[in-house]
Amino acid sequence: MQKPKIGFIGLGLMGSAMVERLQSLGYELIVKGNRSRQKIEEAVSRGAVESVSAKQMAEQVEIVMFCVDNSQSVESNIYGDAGVLLGVKAGTIVIDFGTSLPSSTLKIAKDLAEKGAFYLDCPLGRTPAHAKDGKLNIMGAGEEVVFNQVKPVLDDLGENIFYLGSSSTGNKIKLMNNFFAMTTACAMAEVFAMADAAEVPRDKVYQAMSAGPLRSGMMDFIRNYAIDGQIDLAFSLENAVKDINYYVQMAEDLKTTSRMAIGAQSTLAEAAGMGHGAKMVPQMVDFLSEYLRQPPKT
Repeated sequence: MQKPKIGFIGLGLMGSAMVERLQSLGYELIVKGNRSRQKIEEAVSRGAVESVSAKQMAEQVEIVMFCVDNSQSVESNIYGDAGVLLGVKAGTIVIDFGTSLPSSTLKIAKDLAEKGAFYLDCPLGRTPAHAKDGKLNIMGAGEEVVFNQVKPVLDDLGENIFYLGSSSTGNKIKLMNNFFAMTTACAMAEVFAMADAAEVPRDKVYQAMSAGPLRSGMMDFIRNYAIDGQIDLAFSLENAVKDINYYVQMAEDLKTTSRMAIGAQSTLAEAAGMGHGAKMVPQMVDFLSEYLRQPPKT
């Protein structure tokens, strides 16, 4: 079967790896940057065409894919003066691979449906290295018939493809996932920082804790930096703050509250606010080791 023509918006670390994967499999791509210029030029050198606007892209493709930093960036490319909504055709499938607010997802899905187009929220798990090999985890949601229609393309990008339910369900579950991940990461980073304060070797703490049911992939990510200086979790504090803020916003929209998010939310925000936003989550060990004995800023 002929491969669909794809428009891709957002060629950061993850998006550019996904574009490279799609190009290696023979997909015809039109690309548009969100922040990175270099990655656009690399994609063009491999045969992609650069679009001057999201509107122009939507007029030419069967599938539009987003992999951008936040809901604001998605909405600006959907609703802007030259946005997707002005150029989208009936039957076009628009996929958001980012971690977005469920309320924003539902609004966009409704507005695209009025144009006869379809919207899927398909947030991702794993890393850009997995993306290059087509081994992402993809948490899909939206109309199931539409999801099944585009699943062969998703299969080319991911190893574990989940259909989770109606529109915004993917983002709801991804926010729960990232809340748990960031809370666990911050807790383990504090353990190593507390070990420093208690003059207990970090490796001894890890040996004892990891022998029991506490051991997890996230624990090992933090351990690898705390003990070996190795960063395996390339996820910035800036992104972590955004995701946990979205989780708290989701809880408020659901007229409930998160009792557990506040610790990670305030700690990550403090680190980012002190100029560490571009650092990776495992580096919270350094921040907490330095500032653990100081009172939190209000």
